[in-house]
Amino acid sequence: MQETFVNKVAESGIVTINLEDFYIKGDTAVFDLKDFLFMGLILKEKDYRAALLATDWQMYAEKNIAITCTADAIIPVWAYMLAASYLQPVAKEIIFGDEAALINAVLLKNINKIQAEDYADKRVVIKGCGDINIPETAYVAITHHLRPYVKSIMYGEPCSTVPIYKKK
Repeated sequence: MQETFVNKVAESGIVTINLEDFYIKGDTAVFDLKDFLFMGLILKEKDYRAALLATDWQMYAEKNIAITCTADAIIPVWAYMLAASYLQPVAKEIIFGDEAALINAVLLKNINKIQAEDYADKRVVIKGCGDINIPETAYVAITHHLRPYVKSIMYGEPCSTVPIYKKK
């Protein structure tokens, strides 16, 4: 007599979402204005504009860029805007902040593209472990985005979950 194995997880109707699928794709780079400061302290407009004109922007082609200044200097807002205007034609994504802020911004943008209605009345597991360190920001965002639509949200793996939300 042959035993029949039943995959109860597959039959449960649970939908698994892996936040690694929403993680930033491609190379990242930081455009640091500290490299354009006079004596590491002051941004001189004329020199800055000349330096930007002389920059090879192709090194940023198809990359996700974080614009920041890691020096302890007062940078006028227009300086960040000017850098963004040069980066825009070549870069994939551009944000203000460090690399962690860039990762968060792209994750949030990708999560917000989810058609939450597609998960209406479904049991959803947000995968907890993986090869990429997913920031907590993404877990909060996916919960906020899906909660109004789903039957339940769980964290972990389909075979071992932590309940987060269950519709009454």
